[in-house]
Amino acid sequence: MKKAIEANRNKAVYEVVWPRGPSAVKIIPLAKRLDTLRGKTIGEIWNGVFRGDELFPALEEELQKRYPGVKFVNYKEFGNAFTAHEAKVFAELPALAEKYGCAAFIVGVGA
Repeated sequence: MKKAIEANRNKAVYEVVWPRGPSAVKIIPLAKRLDTLRGKTIGEIWNGVFRGDELFPALEEELQKRYPGVKFVNYKEFGNAFTAHEAKVFAELPALAEKYGCAAFIVGVGA
């Protein structure tokens, strides 16, 4: 046993550290999910990239088949959310969501 202790004295000792720094973002709980889209109004937000003008109508068609009474507010009503005016668009979003009665949003971000 004494030899094992003496052998360990000559070995390097390393401190273990977490490879990432501390988080700078406070984690908050996610918003409660809707129980259904039936009869709800859904807003659309798009960044103007990757065929949203084709994808949003296809999404609307499929969601209307599955959820009777679902309505949509076109992305044009909210403006391009990913430009130099992004902060303004998102700052105005709560008021526009209330104006149009949006219960949720589909956010389309191009590749």
